[in-house]
Amino acid sequence: MVKKSRRRSNARIHAVILGTYTAAVFLSAALLFGVQPMFTRMVLPQLGGSPSVWSVAMVFFQSMLLAGYAYAHVLASLRNRYAAVGIHLVLLLAAALTLPLAIAHGWGNPPGTAAAPFWLLGLFAVSIGLPFFALAANNPVLQAWFVRTRHHDAHDPYFLYAASNIGSFLALLSYPLFFEPVFAVHVQNKLWSVGFGF
Repeated sequence: MVKKSRRRSNARIHAVILGTYTAAVFLSAALLFGVQPMFTRMVLPQLGGSPSVWSVAMVFFQSMLLAGYAYAHVLASLRNRYAAVGIHLVLLLAAALTLPLAIAHGWGNPPGTAAAPFWLLGLFAVSIGLPFFALAANNPVLQAWFVRTRHHDAHDPYFLYAASNIGSFLALLSYPLFFEPVFAVHVQNKLWSVGFGF
């Protein structure tokens, strides 16, 4: 009887761990890929909507994604797990304090055409850099931490990778089909900020 009770308790704990990690990875990926078109649309009216804005935005997002992965690699290699968790929680909290997203104050009209891409990269970095960086790092960090748990699926965590891909795909698909035509940009921003809070 005691063994059955322990097994049920362990099964519940394993189910909660699995559900928590899967939901966190899915949501992080959805937020990461949903914010890219949303924030770029926030910037476009200020810059006239030229194709170069989208190109610079993609350079920024891909660079920050790479930086987030590098940070996650360093964090996952720390021997002290508590320090790693503390560092990442501080990063997520600092990023949450910058919400809701907005174009940074003090960024007036862009300079001449030669310097405009660098000005735009600075605008993105100051306005959205910290939340995007935190989200970019979140999934690889969570996947590395899941491997270290005693969960019976920890030896094969690729379902988390699948959850990340599904979240990314749904965000990219739902933005032009649902969010953009239904919600104004400021409402999208509020919904995204609430999602980040979870």
